[in-house]
Amino acid sequence: MGTILIVILILLLIGGLPVFPHSKSWGYGPSGVIGVVLVALLVLLLLGRI
Repeated sequence: MGTILIVILILLLIGGLPVFPHSKSWGYGPSGVIGVVLVALLVLLLLGRI
């Protein structure tokens, strides 16, 4: 389960970077969503749910 979450997070981080021509106008949206997901996973990890 942990390995799957790490792979998904890495894919989200790569996909959220605004380096592609079609994603330059996205702004902070994808990185904000990724930040929320990271905080939620960190809280779950600290509580021992993962």
